[in-house]
Parts: sequence; C-alpha cells; structure tokens
Amino acid sequence: MNIIGRKSEQQVLSDCVNSEKPEFLAVYGRRRVGKTFLIREFFNNEFTFYATGVNNVGMKEQLEYFNDSLLEYGSTETTPLKTWREAFLRLKQILLKPGIKTDPVSGKKIVFLDELPWMDTPKSGFRAALDHFWNSFGSTKNELVFIVCGSATSYIINNILGDKGGFYNRITQSIRLMPFSLKECEDFFESNRISVNRHDVILSYMVFGGIPYYLGLFNRRLSVTQNIDTLLFEQNGKLYYEYDRLFSSLFRNPGKHLQIMKELSGKGIGMTRKEIIFHTKIPDGELLSRSLVELEQCGFIRKYRNYTKKGKEHYYQVVDPFVLFCNKVLKERKISSWVKYAGTPAYHAWCGNSFEIVCLNHIREIKQILGISGIESTEYSWRSSSVSKGAQIDMLIDRSDNCINICEMKFTNQPYIIDVEYEKNLIHKTECFREETKTDKSLHLTMICSAGLQHNAHSGIITNEIDADDLFIS
Repeated sequence: MNIIGRKSEQQVLSDCVNSEKPEFLAVYGRRRVGKTFLIREFFNNEFTFYATGVNNVGMKEQLEYFNDSLLEYGSTETTPLKTWREAFLRLKQILLKPGIKTDPVSGKKIVFLDELPWMDTPKSGFRAALDHFWNSFGSTKNELVFIVCGSATSYIINNILGDKGGFYNRITQSIRLMPFSLKECEDFFESNRISVNRHDVILSYMVFGGIPYYLGLFNRRLSVTQNIDTLLFEQNGKLYYEYDRLFSSLFRNPGKHLQIMKELSGKGIGMTRKEIIFHTKIPDGELLSRSLVELEQCGFIRKYRNYTKKGKEHYYQVVDPFVLFCNKVLKERKISSWVKYAGTPAYHAWCGNSFEIVCLNHIREIKQILGISGIESTEYSWRSSSVSKGAQIDMLIDRSDNCINICEMKFTNQPYIIDVEYEKNLIHKTECFREETKTDKSLHLTMICSAGLQHNAHSGIITNEIDADDLFIS
C-alpha cells in the first residue's frame, strides 16, 4: 500500500475487514481529499463489486453506468435496468454467487459504491432501494463489508449517517477524511521525490490546504513558487478553474455558498450570522441556515462561540486555506503572476491570515508542544470594543486549567524580531483583554513563528515559543 499517514483511518478499515459481523462503512470528506485513493489502495483495487456515481447525469444514465459495473463483476442479466430496486437485486445475485472475488486474507466480500450522492438523482427511488437492500440482505451477511463514499459531505451526513429512517443505527463505521497535516504534506512530498524545506511546505499548505490531489500535481522540477504559478495563474493550469468546479461538484445550487465564502474570506476572525446577512443580502431563514451547515460540514468554515462577547451568537470563520487563497488572491483574476504578487502589501496581509488558519488547523500539535494535550480548550479571536484602543488578538486558547494562551502568529523567512514598539503593542493587547473581559485567568503570551523567534531584550515578555518544527510533530 502506498498510503501516506491516515493511520486511524486504516485502522477503521482493518477493523471492518476483521469484524465477525456485517459492516456498513460511510467515508466522507471534501472533494480531492483522497477518499477513493484510500479505499482503493487499502484493498489493492480488489473488490467484490465496485461502481461509481457520475456527476450531472440523470437516473437513466446512472443506471446504465451501474449496469456496466454489474456486468463487469459477473452479472448475466443483459436487459437494461429500469429501477434502482432491480439494480440492487442484481447486486444481491452477484454476492450470492459461488467463487466470486473476496478479500484474500479475511475472505470478506468488499462492496464499494463511490460518489454515492451522485447516484441519488431526484425522484429516482435510490435511497429506498439501498435501504431495502441493506436491511433485507446486507445486514444479514457477516462476510459483507459495504462501503459508501461521497464528496458531497452534507449528503452523507444528513441522508446516511443522520438518517432517522431505514439507515438509523445501521451505519457501523464512519471515516471523515481530513486534509493532510503539515507532517503528512512533508511525507507526501518526500514520497514523490519533491525537494522542499519546511518553510515551503507551510507555504504550499497556505495555498493548497493539504489536499493530496493538488499536491500530487506538483512538478518536482519546479519550485513551490513556480508550481503555484503554473497550476493556478496560467489559464491552462490544471487548477485554474478548480474553485468553481469545487463548489459546483458539492452543491446543486452553489450561488449562496459562494456568496458566503466571498464575504467570510474578507474577515479573518469570522462573522456573526447577522453580519453575514447584512453583507450577502441573503434573507434570514432556512436557505441561509442550510448553506452555513453545509459549508461547515464540508470543512470550509468553522462555527465557534466567542466567550468574550455577550450573548449566545456564534461566529463563522474560514478554515480552508485554498478557499481563502482563491477569494483573497485569485478573485477577479486581477493578479497575473504569483511571482509579481509575492512581496506586495496584499501578499503580506494574505500571509498573516493564511498562517493563522494553518495554526488553527494544527491546534492538536500546538497543544502537544505546550504540554496541554489533555486539557480541554476553546479557540477563538478577540477584538477590543474600544475604537481608540484598537487591540485585536487573532487566536486565544482558552483552557480549562485557568489559563489563556494569547497567540501571535508570524510567517517569515527569518527569525522574528520583537522590537520595542511591538513589545509595547503586546503589553497593550494583554492589558486591554484583561480589562475588557474581566478575566482572572493567567495570560500566557505565545509566539508561533514559522522561522522561530530571535531572543533579544524585548523577547522576555513571551511565555511560550513555537516554531515550524513544532507544527510538524506526528
């Protein structure tokens, strides 16, 4: 197997194969994150049956593609399929045949339905047929491992994992496949013989978000900067149109989702629901609620409470680096080259915002370095309510052990230097936060610097230091 990382996910797959009961596994995660690759590699492409849904085709075409797979895996029925009930009946007949392909070690029959949401076209009866197939047949076969997979994360969550009907309590295992961590990105580059240092690994994550498919498009003869230009800025680049394709593949009507992402990308600390309504002009109601939930389920945004603010309103914040990059850098295609963009004031603003997302997505590693892995915490941003003071903290780690880490994050090529003015600024932030929030918790100033922190007469104010190597711990 040529699988980078994914240790816990491989353990789930191994548990399914070694189980003594029927297993129904749901695998989900955003487009291009490597779901199909993981399943194919783990089982070495050896399935008892495999079929995939096809995007943007109707029920008739979906059934035709499914029937092609049935014939490939041993069905002798040549008449065209008319219903999904017939399709699953033929699948059942294949699974009951003697001598069919099974897992060589466990003897399990492995069925893999890829891109399942695309199979379920409107009024097709797909879910009812799948429900009947599993409940009347699959759930009685101890030798069966039934795997469904889809990039339309909301569909899997709402219609499979969260279903209150026929699938209720039927899913035995689930895998939410996340983007690579920085360490997994580094391992991926090494596996593909792409020579990069850790600064460039972080930069690639800030642009591509740890998505294996995107990283797999790198030309190892080019630098990271050249690959960014080639893939995203050249009109024939393989990812030039990826942003629109990403959303259209996940949502049938992505207009509202795109509006929300555009506005949220302009506000690093996030926005409240009221602010989203004001800026997007999307009416308050079910459509907005559904769009926000779907964006959160796909991993593009996170929903969090800011405990320094009065009231119970939540904030919504972009946590997908690629989405942020497309909205901040590629918007309206005003920038013709990454090389020309790098070093500009807009570039440095993007770097600051994007590196904050890198840190937010590596809270587990940060807490491990701080020695607080077992301590519950909440991460959020804070901005002073006083216009004159103007203090802002991009990330707080509010801990249950009566401490708060006030995190400052800096993405630089050289060790970061705290001068007298920045020292005063840090003191000012801490005092404002203490005064306005009335917290009695211990406040620990924490610097997270990609190139480390240079010690001098002003750095003694810092309680904890974290550098790039710390973010790469496995």
